[in-house]
Amino acid sequence: MKKVLTIAGSDTCGGAGIQADLKTFSAHGVYGMSVITAVTAQNTQGVFAVQDIAPDIIAKQIDAIFEDIEVDALKIGMVSVIDTIKIIAAKLRERRAQNIVLDPVMISKSGFPLLQPVAQEALVEHLLPLATIATPNIPEAEAITGKAIEDLQDMKEAAKIISSFGPTYILVKGGHMENQAIDILFDGHNFSEFESPRLNTKNTHGTGCTLSASIASNLAKGMEVAKAVEASKKYITTAIEHGLTIGKGVGPTHHFYELYQKAGILDEQ
Repeated sequence: MKKVLTIAGSDTCGGAGIQADLKTFSAHGVYGMSVITAVTAQNTQGVFAVQDIAPDIIAKQIDAIFEDIEVDALKIGMVSVIDTIKIIAAKLRERRAQNIVLDPVMISKSGFPLLQPVAQEALVEHLLPLATIATPNIPEAEAITGKAIEDLQDMKEAAKIISSFGPTYILVKGGHMENQAIDILFDGHNFSEFESPRLNTKNTHGTGCTLSASIASNLAKGMEVAKAVEASKKYITTAIEHGLTIGKGVGPTHHFYELYQKAGILDEQ
């Protein structure tokens, strides 16, 4: 069985962060492991508090995994402070980690800042060069590049700029654009487009975490990056389409819909 690691924050209500990642890993038939970078107090209505984990504890978590278990792929999610970013980068270089998916989580759907502004430069400097693929959404791509994104061409220009910081592939996610949701994949030379229908649902909590965890799972299983993205887009579209009406706010996606469907244990929402 392939082993996949998530380095990210914890989500109390289980729709995003390491909880979403571990669910996604399980849905893909890979063994999930976690390094917790922060503990959040959040639910479907918002994020209310964040406690960052001490960098030395983060380093010890990473060492504990790599000294014992082979890591076939990993994803990096919420890393909110400079020292956290630097220690993760140092440890991943030391361990020669491969198949790294970077989801540059900056702001929660409720508007809570999950990456301190002063740490953004550190993320660009230390983590982007390590990434096999980075998966910013449009607001995150705008923050990284300092340029407004209003259409498909702007997304491509942003991908080119982010590519210059060192990641092998860039996936600029178009979910914040109006009309169809088109994601742009750039390999440093060529662009690929992945289009999916815009679904009429509010239950989209944790979509970015889930997509990046799915890509990491598919990379671990030996897929080429473009194929991994294509398969992961199908997975997240299904998960969103059958999102769960849980809580009073933005509900989570359904990480196990296809498995539940095959098992005949789906409940009516």
